[in-house]
Amino acid sequence: MALSKQNLRGLVLALVSSAFIGASFIIKKQGLRRSAAISGVRAGVGGYSYLLEPLWWVGMITMIVGEIANFVAYAFAPAVLVTPLGALSIIVSAVLAHIILKEKLHAMGVLGCIMCIAGSIIIVIHAPKERPIKSVLEIWSMATQPAFLVYVGSVIVLVFILVFHFSPRCGHTNVLVYTGICSLMGSLSVMSVKALGTSLKLTFEGKNQLIYPETWFFMLVVVFCVIMQMDYLNKALDTFNTVVVSPIYYVMFTTLTILASVIMFKDWDGQSGGTIVSEICGFIVVVSGTILLHATKDFERSSSFRGSQPSSPTLSARLFNGNGDLLIKEDEENMSPDSMCARRQELY
Repeated sequence: MALSKQNLRGLVLALVSSAFIGASFIIKKQGLRRSAAISGVRAGVGGYSYLLEPLWWVGMITMIVGEIANFVAYAFAPAVLVTPLGALSIIVSAVLAHIILKEKLHAMGVLGCIMCIAGSIIIVIHAPKERPIKSVLEIWSMATQPAFLVYVGSVIVLVFILVFHFSPRCGHTNVLVYTGICSLMGSLSVMSVKALGTSLKLTFEGKNQLIYPETWFFMLVVVFCVIMQMDYLNKALDTFNTVVVSPIYYVMFTTLTILASVIMFKDWDGQSGGTIVSEICGFIVVVSGTILLHATKDFERSSSFRGSQPSSPTLSARLFNGNGDLLIKEDEENMSPDSMCARRQELY
């Protein structure tokens, strides 16, 4: 199935976004290392000397460029195409880490990269065409249809329950609470980003959409959802191991975003059942590759930490052990002060 001109633009922007975001992690890490070497104080223990490191700022600028490209991509292509391609940034990061940072990419990690690429190709081939939109009022009509209003209402209710009931009780012990809030709010933020991006694209084409209050409403929704999303994502990363948070967040966020897009923008209307199944299978392959990549990172860390000691807990075990600090403390009881310090350094 040939890609439409709009989908092709969205695809190119999504790929550029993944390349820039993936590279930004490596550049920032190099900046953090250089800053720590000069000041002797790492960011992980409260140092802020990296703010004076030019290389770290290069990484930040690279990431911002990538996010802008991702924002624009939603104005040209459906979320069903753009969102899953975010996994490619993980591949870029893993490959560059192997080459530049000398962080070994194991055979299973290579398999994870291949799975992400294969799944992305399947999604691209079977992605639905972007529907032509002539006004923000048309998007507003989609956003106020009964089916999507039910979805929005369900998201708001679930977020309230998670924030006010589950978060105080088990937010620090169950990774699904914080990541659930991020993912639910993230699905709404992507829909608003797509609406806002489309409005700006039409405005630049000479059809001013800034005169409509609906455009500004979508902008407010974007700001609110992104702030809340980032707040709880930071809580999740601060509380749990990144190896646990990243794949779970990616799976939940991408799944909910695709669901929201299918309901609001009718992405699957006009597609055959076989095409839809192919897209779902492609997404499952990408998800499996992403989880495999993160599991490989976890294996490498546990191997370097424990040496000949028994391997670290499985992914499911970590869900009930927070960020693993309890396990670390148990090992440190039998370690020398120098070894303990070296291990703590590795954690950051």
